[in-house]
Formats: sequence, structure tokens, C-alpha cells
Amino acid sequence: MSFSSTSSWSSGKVCRSGPFPRRSIEIGAIVVSFIYWWPLAVAYVAWKLAGYPALNEMRDLASRGVSSWNGGPRPASRFARAFEAANGGTGNLAFDEYRKAELDRLDAQRRALQEESRAFAEFVEELKRAKDREQFDAFMAKRRAQGPDGTANV
Repeated sequence: MSFSSTSSWSSGKVCRSGPFPRRSIEIGAIVVSFIYWWPLAVAYVAWKLAGYPALNEMRDLASRGVSSWNGGPRPASRFARAFEAANGGTGNLAFDEYRKAELDRLDAQRRALQEESRAFAEFVEELKRAKDREQFDAFMAKRRAQGPDGTANV
């Protein structure tokens, strides 16, 4: 019984990109560049994630701004859209006004709750002081009643 491999490595066939798959070369280059000079690796990974745009496309993108990526007025990724919605609004003025009003209302409620919490903490502190004062006064009254030699004054 003989074992033979059916892979292209053992059959002597060469991949169309050479003896090694292209992806392994890319991964190796990224690892080596992270070891020697990490900004190059970060730039390469960003270029790869952008879909290998040509240099003139990247120059146009930089001049137009990130919001015009993919030819539209919206950012390309859902993360960029979420960031824009959280920081710059949705583009719908009515909704943006409603959102601002609700956020202002919630902020006012938060401030009122903080004020109530502060007032309650002061109230509890005053109760503790009153209880301490009551205990101290009871101690002093008992001590005065005992007299200087520790015996009870009658």
C-alpha cells in the first residue's frame, strides 16, 4: 500500500503566483514589518483593508475627505456611520432636534437626581451628627451625675 499526496506541493505543480501562495507572503511581510518597523505594517494593513486602492485614488480620497468614501455622502463602514450619528447627527433636522431635546431633558433629570442624592447624603450626615450629639450629651449627663470620685451623687 503506498501513500501519495494529491497536493500541488508534492506533485511538482507551481501555483500561478509562484511556489508559495501569495497570501502567505503577505502575512509573512506583515509579520516582518511589525517586527522591524510597525508603522509600515499598519499602513499596509490599512491599504489592504481599503481594497488595495491606487495611489491616485487615495490622493483623491484624502482631498475629498473620508465622508465621500465609496462615492456616496455616507461613510463606508458601519462603524464610521455610527461615529457620525453619535457625533455629527443623522442629517434629519427634525430627528436631530428631537434627539437634542431628549438629551437635554435627560441631562436635567440627571442633575436633579444628583442634587437629591447630595441632599439625602447631607440629611443622613445630619442624623449621624444628631445621634452622636445625643449620645455625647447622655454620657456627659451621666458623668456629671456620678461626681468626681466615680460615686453617684444623690
